[in-house]
Amino acid sequence: MSKQLFTASRVVPAAPEEIFALLADPARHVEMDGSGTVQRLVAGRGPMQLGSKFTMAMKAFGVPYWITSRVVEYEENRRIAWCHRVENRWRYELEPTEGGTRVTESVDYRRIRFRRLTMWLISDELIEDSIATTLDKLVKRFAS
Repeated sequence: MSKQLFTASRVVPAAPEEIFALLADPARHVEMDGSGTVQRLVAGRGPMQLGSKFTMAMKAFGVPYWITSRVVEYEENRRIAWCHRVENRWRYELEPTEGGTRVTESVDYRRIRFRRLTMWLISDELIEDSIATTLDKLVKRFAS
């Protein structure tokens, strides 16, 4: 992992409120997960707000684990971000535009702890592919 901030956007054919409802409900994160690691919600409830915590069952490299995240940025129908103990941050920004809503996903490793371990486990390409797949899933989810 050489970059520290990854970002991409897509126009999703839905209103910001519809997309935000999915993003703010951790039980629905499996619907949009492009990494293939999100398995199910273990604890926490949507809709989330600033400071909300939720725990997800995850699986990476064949290893199951749980991770608890906290909402660290929140502006209803515009922006939501969460991070966990390692401090990498997932952010979604929504902007109304022609044809729907421009959704920008960012994965931010600038505050990350355990940098060497993370750099060994995760490549730039893996993160970029996960973001692209997540955004493509959102487009597909709302296109029908």
